[in-house]
Amino acid sequence: MTDTYGASAEIESQVVSTLNKLGINHELIQINPDFADTTQFCEEYGYTLEGSGNTIIVASKRGAKKFCACIVQGSARLDVNKTVKRLMGVSRASFASAEETKELTGMMIGGVTAFALPEDLPVYADQKLLEQDSIILGSGSRSSKIKIAPQDIAKIPGAQFIDGLSL
Repeated sequence: MTDTYGASAEIESQVVSTLNKLGINHELIQINPDFADTTQFCEEYGYTLEGSGNTIIVASKRGAKKFCACIVQGSARLDVNKTVKRLMGVSRASFASAEETKELTGMMIGGVTAFALPEDLPVYADQKLLEQDSIILGSGSRSSKIKIAPQDIAKIPGAQFIDGLSL
């Protein structure tokens, strides 16, 4: 599941540009795309699941299509059935498909990040992320990760920290 280098480099560049515009100090960590999924990344490179985050795109399942981005620790499960449905104001929601995610964000699963997303896409981050000194997130590409201070997620316009976003 590797993406083409050109598309990968372009979205990664957009993410780094967004981080710089928001004044977010970050470290770009180059990785083997075969280890982009969080669990595999942590095992291969020696990071913890608690110190890593997943950005998950969620889609409504009835009526007009709605989407949001949710960030939870790699060790946690997103509470789609209660908390996310309530935040989205929908009766049914689930993870967006890989195709929907790519179409909406320009990013492939394993590289999705909350930075450089469409401006009208709500971003919800689990309050538990703030317990970490730093957090590793996708960089927009499967070829790298970004390391930031979790409180910097609040610099994303409209982003909200939510208590109980994960189970």
